[in-house]
Amino acid sequence: MTLHISRTRRAVALTAGLATAAALALLPGTATAASLAPAVSSAKAGDSAGPELSYIVNLRPGQGTSARVQRAVTEAGGRVLQAYDRIGVLVVRSANADFAKTIREVRGVDSAGASRTAPLPAQSTTDVGTPKKLTAEELKAVSAKAAPGEDPLEPLQWDLKAIKADKAHEKTLGSSKVTVGVIDTGVDDTHPDIAPNFDRSKSVSCISGKPDTTDGAWRPFTTGGSPHGTHVAGEIAGAKNGVGITGVAPGVRIAAIKVSTQGGSFFYTESVVCGFMWAAEHHIDVTNNSYYTDPWYFNCKNDPDQKALVEAITRASRYAESRGTVNVAAAGNENYDFTSATITDPSSPDDATPGSRVIDPRECLDIPTQLPGVVTVAATGAKGLKSSFSNYGLGVIDIAAPGGDSTAYQPPKAPATSGLILGPVPGGSWAYMAGTSMATPHVVGVAALLKSTHPHASAAAIKALLTLQADRTPCPKPYDIDGDGTADAVCRGATFYNGFYGAGIADALNAVR
Repeated sequence: MTLHISRTRRAVALTAGLATAAALALLPGTATAASLAPAVSSAKAGDSAGPELSYIVNLRPGQGTSARVQRAVTEAGGRVLQAYDRIGVLVVRSANADFAKTIREVRGVDSAGASRTAPLPAQSTTDVGTPKKLTAEELKAVSAKAAPGEDPLEPLQWDLKAIKADKAHEKTLGSSKVTVGVIDTGVDDTHPDIAPNFDRSKSVSCISGKPDTTDGAWRPFTTGGSPHGTHVAGEIAGAKNGVGITGVAPGVRIAAIKVSTQGGSFFYTESVVCGFMWAAEHHIDVTNNSYYTDPWYFNCKNDPDQKALVEAITRASRYAESRGTVNVAAAGNENYDFTSATITDPSSPDDATPGSRVIDPRECLDIPTQLPGVVTVAATGAKGLKSSFSNYGLGVIDIAAPGGDSTAYQPPKAPATSGLILGPVPGGSWAYMAGTSMATPHVVGVAALLKSTHPHASAAAIKALLTLQADRTPCPKPYDIDGDGTADAVCRGATFYNGFYGAGIADALNAVR
C-alpha cells in the first residue's frame, strides 16, 4: 500500500506498513517593495562567468535603493530584480560566479548568497505525485451517509472531529473579515469548494521573487502543476455549501500566494521572501507554509550562502508578524528528531546533484519551520498518535494536528475509510493526501477561528491562545507505531509540553468559545 504523503516537495511512501523516505525534492507600517529598472548583467573583466543565478543580498533596511548599493551591485556583475527596502533584502540576478563573494565585501552588506545551485530557470518539473482521487461511485456512496447539515464528503473527514471542528461549526464558521494566505504551489480558485471564499484581490504569484498580479497567476501550473496548494486551501476554508468537503474555518477568506516553480518543484528564498512580504502588505491574518525552502533541506549558518538565506526569510517572516500575521509551518516528514546531536541530510542541494551531509540541527535550520516566531506543526493520525513520518523535538514542535497516517498504523472510525486527509484538488475533484503539510492547515484553520473570535488580537496573542487552548497530549510510552516491539521514536517532555505534540493537539471548539 503506497500513500501520498506531502510537505510539498518531500514525500514519504508507507509500504507494507513501514515508513520509507522517498527522495523527492520539494517552508509590518505598510511595507514597500521597490521594483527597480534592471541593469545589464555583465561580469567585470577578470570575473568568473557562469550561468545566471539568483542571489539574496541583506543590508541595512532603507539602503537597498541607494545609488551606492545599486552601483556596487552593477559593478559586481548583478542586476536588482526586486528591493524589499523595509527589511533590507535585495533579490539580484547575476552570471558572475564570484558575485556573492564580491558583494559581501561592500560596506553595509550584512550577508549575501546564491539562493539556488541550478541555473535560471530551474529545469525540473518533478511533481509531488498524483493523490488518490475519489471515484464517482465513492462520491455517491459517501454522500448518502452525510447527516443533515453536513457537506456530502464530511463523513470521511475524521480529522474535523479530531479537533472538534464539527462542534465549532455549530457556533460559527469563522469571519469573512479574516484572510488566510496559502503560501504554496498555487490554488485553483474555480474549485466549487474554494470559489465561494476566494479573495482575488489578495492573491499573487511570487515565483520570480517579484509580485505578479496578472489575473490567474496564482493558480497551479496547467502543465506539471501540483494539487498541493489547492488541497491545503480546502482543508483550511473549504466552503460549507452542500458540495464536497468542509474546511476547518469554512467562513474565512483564502488568498493564494504562489511561490513554487513549475511542478511544485522548488520553493526558492526569493519567492518565499516575496510571499511573506506580500502577506504583510495585504493584511493577511494567517499564512500556511507547508514546504521547506530549497535547495537546502537544512540551511547552515556557518555557510555564507545559506546564512544569507536564513537571514532574509527571518527578516521577512518577522516583518509579517509585526504587521499582525501569524505564520504557521509544517515540521516535515522524515521522522527526524530536531534535538538530536546530528542529523543526516541526504538530499541537499536538491536542485542539482544532492550529496549526503551530517548537520547539527542547532546550527542548520529547516526554514521556515524552525525560524523564530513561526508556529511549528507536527502531524497526528486517526488514533491521535504522532504520525509515523512526522518530525519532532522538544522545544521545536509548538502544536500538533491531524495530518494522516497509514491505515495499517492508525485506522479511522467508520464511516471514514482512509487514514489520510481528504481535500479538494484542481479540476473540481477531491483526493486523499497526508503529511505535516496536511496538519498545518488544521492549525491555520483554528488560528483563523481564533482571529474571528478575537478580531483585535495581535499575532502574539493568537499564537498564545493556540497553545493555551490545545488539548494536552502526553508522550506515548513506548512509541511503537508499527507494533514490531521496537520504539520508532522517543518522546521527551511532560503532558503539557513535549517533543511529539508541543502544547497538544489543536482544538477548534475552544477557539470559538
